Amino acid sequence: MILDQMIFNKSASRGSFEEDKKSERPMRSIVKAFTWRLVGTLDTLIVSFFVTQKLSLAASIASVDFMTKIVLYFFHERVWNTVKWGK
Repeated sequence: MILDQMIFNKSASRGSFEEDKKSERPMRSIVKAFTWRLVGTLDTLIVSFFVTQKLSLAASIASVDFMTKIVLYFFHERVWNTVKWGK
C-alpha cells in the first residue's frame, strides 16, 4: 500500500513548479552536488596526500573522485526528490 502510494500516486493536476513546494529544481540539485563535492574532494585530497605523500598523485585521485561522485550525487538527489516519504 505504501509502495503503491510512493510509485503510483500522482496528483490529478500537475501545476507549475511554484505550486509544488515539495520538489526541487534540477539546478538546485546541481549546485548542491557541486558544493558538496568541493568539500568531499578537499577531504579526499588531504587523505590521499597523507597516504601517498605525493601531491600530484593525491590531486589525480581527488580529480577522478570529484568527477564521478558529482554525477552520482546528482542522480541520487533526483531519485530522492521523487520519494514522498518524510516530506
